[in-house]
Amino acid sequence: MSPDLPPTRPLVIRPLESTDADASRTLGFEAFGMPTTPPTEPATLDLPGRAFHGAFAGDRLVARLADRAYDSWFGGVPVPTCGIAGVTVALEDRGRGALSPLFGAALDAALERGAVVSGLYPTAARIYRRFGYELVSDYRTVAVATVDLGAVPPPFGVRVRRAEQGDLPAVREVYDTWAAAQNGPLTRRGVSFPTTDTELLDEFDGITVALDGDDRVVGYASWERGQHYDERGTIEVSDLLALSTDGYRALLRTIGSFSTVAPRTKIDTSGDDVIRQFLPGKAWETVGSDPYMLAVIDVAGALSRRGYPWFLAARLGFRVGEDGANRIAGTYRFEVAEGVGGCTAEDHTDDRTFHPRGLALLYAGVQSCANLRWAGLLTGGRPEQDAVWDTLFGGRQFHIRDYY
Repeated sequence: MSPDLPPTRPLVIRPLESTDADASRTLGFEAFGMPTTPPTEPATLDLPGRAFHGAFAGDRLVARLADRAYDSWFGGVPVPTCGIAGVTVALEDRGRGALSPLFGAALDAALERGAVVSGLYPTAARIYRRFGYELVSDYRTVAVATVDLGAVPPPFGVRVRRAEQGDLPAVREVYDTWAAAQNGPLTRRGVSFPTTDTELLDEFDGITVALDGDDRVVGYASWERGQHYDERGTIEVSDLLALSTDGYRALLRTIGSFSTVAPRTKIDTSGDDVIRQFLPGKAWETVGSDPYMLAVIDVAGALSRRGYPWFLAARLGFRVGEDGANRIAGTYRFEVAEGVGGCTAEDHTDDRTFHPRGLALLYAGVQSCANLRWAGLLTGGRPEQDAVWDTLFGGRQFHIRDYY
């Protein structure tokens, strides 16, 4: 740096206050896109389930992020989650080291409220790997020919109708049942999901429910019709979930009946969606993808809070290595019995060592120990014991169906 230039002012990290709302919004506009028209509503940080943190050079806000309070399903159990969103650094202040202390403050606050894992949607994965985050899945939009949905075999004993407000608790229950059988989906419960049944019903052009022979809701599709009825016509489906084969068939065929006026259907999904098993063709075009990263921020808490296969008992030692700005390095003892796990920081001689990113991938159940070894994210330990770790954390697909 030239001796004629003033020294860089040290950064102060603190929670954002109501008086910081305008500066926070302006910084967000700069990073994620300026509005086409000036906003008419006053800026606010008073949003349910969000805690904003900022980095200041004097009185100037140079970086900010939000911690969103969620729970995510892992092993059939809701796990407290810190959802990082809105990460923004002012153009001229990039590269001066604002993110490390900013993440440190946000994750400390999240740990204090009980979060044990953290997720985020990155614009660039490399930025977040030093904090222990790794890519585990993506939230994507796929396009299919609407006529292919109509070609799905007809259901047996299931009918469809438009959802009414009284159906919404059952609709939520379908999502809960599906999500609990995966790893990763948000619970859609709690302070960050304040939407009432009326608001949820009004959020879409339509919510179609599938009902079995006892009039129980066994699936639903939430959708937007769009504007056109020619080759541009597109149906946009936000959720299409069912708890039975015939539930899926009924919903897919119903959406498929739009084929003469909307030849294209877009479906928001993730991972390997079971919907593909019903389609007659192979066309499944990804038209939008938002990668999702996961980090373990409290090793003992994260391994103790989730569920495990009920038939497996194990007592294992492991280490988490030092890397970057993560703060979970240490030695741990991990025990599982009858589907319940317990993990404590404990000295031992086992040399199995997970890289923080490797631990995130294992926790999500998306990579085997063999793959972690080949990627340099797991060293030591007895390779024959890898199957135990794979069985403890595998067996469920990873899905994420909410962008934040």
